[in-house]
Amino acid sequence: MAEADDKQPQEAPPPQSRRARVTESIKIRQFPIRRIIPNMVTLAALCLGLTAVRQGLEGRFELAVMCIVIAGFLDAFDGRLARLLKAESPLGAQLDSLTDFVNFGIAPVLLIYLWALQSIGRLGWAVILVYSVCCALRLARFNVDMEEADRPAWKTKFFIGVPSPSAGGLVMTPIYLQVAGIVDLANYPIVILANTILVGLLMVSTLPTFSGKGLTHIRRDLVLPLMLFIGFTAVMLFTFPWLTLIAMAAAYYLMLPVSSFAYWHYKQA
Repeated sequence: MAEADDKQPQEAPPPQSRRARVTESIKIRQFPIRRIIPNMVTLAALCLGLTAVRQGLEGRFELAVMCIVIAGFLDAFDGRLARLLKAESPLGAQLDSLTDFVNFGIAPVLLIYLWALQSIGRLGWAVILVYSVCCALRLARFNVDMEEADRPAWKTKFFIGVPSPSAGGLVMTPIYLQVAGIVDLANYPIVILANTILVGLLMVSTLPTFSGKGLTHIRRDLVLPLMLFIGFTAVMLFTFPWLTLIAMAAAYYLMLPVSSFAYWHYKQA
């Protein structure tokens, strides 16, 4: 009984002041600006893709292609920006996926159709549909792969299949060649059909391709060469855009066997 009598009732915490309650309520309603910046970049890329469609309908194919190319660079930038700002979210991931389908699964092949495939009628449209379906399947598979819990760390260095932004650039290569004055493939629709089907199949293939998403650190001695390479590429893009895009497309095709060998090497290790 003595022990029970010695226990004093605990005092209730003082009631929260009205100012503190208001301050806490404001904090709950606020949303950090940094979390929406990557989504704003993604939406800007989407607007560029849709603008490319409009420019294509009006016959301004050079401007349309440039809109898609810039959208591709923004697509490479928004994900890294989200990780840098620690602003990754499921909403941003889904928005990025839908934007990729519009910008690289619909807009590029619609330009190709308006530019050269209308003359062959249904066959041209069928090939465009095949490419777009392949892009949708590729993006769906990518989203599922990202949810894999026990995915090895080295797999982040690779994509399975050609990613949709790269495919969007590759499928427009015939336009690059014409604008650069090298060859006018609009008179050879069979070549354009073959290239479109090839790129579509590469998207849904199991061919491993290099991914820059797993690259977070580089050796110190490679910093200067990398900066020089990026600067040189930027200068070439601004000075000789079409020849540079052709060179980038050719280099990407040549890198496919290299990425396959590197993937096999990691898998065997």
